[in-house]
Amino acid sequence: MTRIYAFANQKGGVGKTTTAVNLGAYLAASGQRVLVVDVDPQANATSSLGLAKNNLSLSSYDALINQVPCDQVVVPTKWQYLELLPSAPPLAGAEVEMVSLLAREHLLRKALSSISERYHYILIDSPPSLGLLTVNALTAADGVIIPVQCEYLALEGLAELLRTIMLVRDNLNPRLYVRGLLMTMYDGRTRLSSQVVAEVQRHFKDRVFRTIIPRSIRLSEAPSYGEPILAYDPDSSGALAYQAFCQELLKGDAEMSMGGSKRRQEV
Repeated sequence: MTRIYAFANQKGGVGKTTTAVNLGAYLAASGQRVLVVDVDPQANATSSLGLAKNNLSLSSYDALINQVPCDQVVVPTKWQYLELLPSAPPLAGAEVEMVSLLAREHLLRKALSSISERYHYILIDSPPSLGLLTVNALTAADGVIIPVQCEYLALEGLAELLRTIMLVRDNLNPRLYVRGLLMTMYDGRTRLSSQVVAEVQRHFKDRVFRTIIPRSIRLSEAPSYGEPILAYDPDSSGALAYQAFCQELLKGDAEMSMGGSKRRQEV
């Protein structure tokens, strides 16, 4: 069974790409076959996995707009079981081009349908917006993982994001659900971080993952070397946190598959 998760938050700088890349690396290290799909024109997930976005012959732009089969676009990474559907600068104009296309919200779902069965997990990194690229990610996904920064105004914009998820579920993708909210960039030295976590947990209760990702210089450095934290500094606090998050996700997914107590969360 393939699980497709989109990472979404219209607020930038919340750790969305960091989470997609590092979760993908730890899932692959656990023996899961993983595809990271980069549909963010900034192509940060692509560069974080060691590929130069300006040197690609094909990218997610070609899969979406030119209907190039995904098996011609997907590239391997340096890590076993981890593959990438890369992004590139031309994707910046894709939303304008998509407006006139038939079934424009389903382009990514259609593109991935021919290769999805190869993978245990497909992780879609979407742009920091609620435009057509993010809607495509939500339409293609089974669940949404929402990274939430442990800082002031963290809840701002979440209501709008949840409304968008609900609209996509009701009109485009009835299987879509919120897999969970992941608290990121936690600074244990400040009272503010603890207050934000408590507030999010109060509002969203068991939708919030137990694992909390700390603010970490090593996590910030790893993308500049084109490596996930698992390769760059596996003993760092950030690495240990993403390893724990991976295990929490796998355990929860296994329980859902077995019809256990952990159910899919409604929007």
